[in-house]
Amino acid sequence: MTPLEVIAILVAGVGAGAINAIVGSGTLITFPTLVAFGFPPVTATMSNAIGLVAGGVSGTWGYRRELAGQGPRLRWQIPASLCGAVLGSWLLLHLPETVFELVVPVLLILALILVVLQPKIQAWAKQRGSHEAGLSPARLTLLTVGTFAVGVYGGYFTAAQGILLMGVMGAILPESLQRMNGAKNLLSLLVNVVAATAYTLVAFDRISWAAAGLIAVGSLFGGVLGARYGRRLSPTALRGTIVVVGLIGLFRLLA
Repeated sequence: MTPLEVIAILVAGVGAGAINAIVGSGTLITFPTLVAFGFPPVTATMSNAIGLVAGGVSGTWGYRRELAGQGPRLRWQIPASLCGAVLGSWLLLHLPETVFELVVPVLLILALILVVLQPKIQAWAKQRGSHEAGLSPARLTLLTVGTFAVGVYGGYFTAAQGILLMGVMGAILPESLQRMNGAKNLLSLLVNVVAATAYTLVAFDRISWAAAGLIAVGSLFGGVLGARYGRRLSPTALRGTIVVVGLIGLFRLLA
């Protein structure tokens, strides 16, 4: 890599780490950067997933306070994310990229619609579930299945899985955006860890470890920045950020 490419990938890693901590979809910065510099798409996907693990750790740690009290629900979501990530990683290593490239824009549009409608959906969920001490079995099952589906997507492509998770949780949970963001950071990190492990074990020679290392350094720092300033955003500002980043990502995917 040239010095310019090194700097560009490092800066992209910082941006991706910050955006992942605040919103998700930081991959939509680093993935196109690697592809623009001539990395094959599969190599870019795998190298990117490995590099962003570091940013996921710092972002999750930064939002650790928001995770308090979410244990009972996360006991269902964590296994769902892990199982989904295993299946998604397998798909990346065995199926043509064109399969998911056709589905990604549709999923992203659906997630953005869910984020925009979240206040009304939450009000409806609170009204229906006001007499319940927690989630009903039906809603918990729906949440678990949705988390699994996002895990499959994240294990395969990783891009925008944070937005998809926020959309799924926002449609089901009567929680604040910041608390859901903390859960999103943890679940996305687990998916990336599983994907990175699978890629390393099965396709070690297809990974650009130089690119992965640069993204790791940049995203580690970016995750700290995102966690520090992301929780200061109001729900409206955070929702607006999610929509803007999602639309940019959609444009890049369709361009």
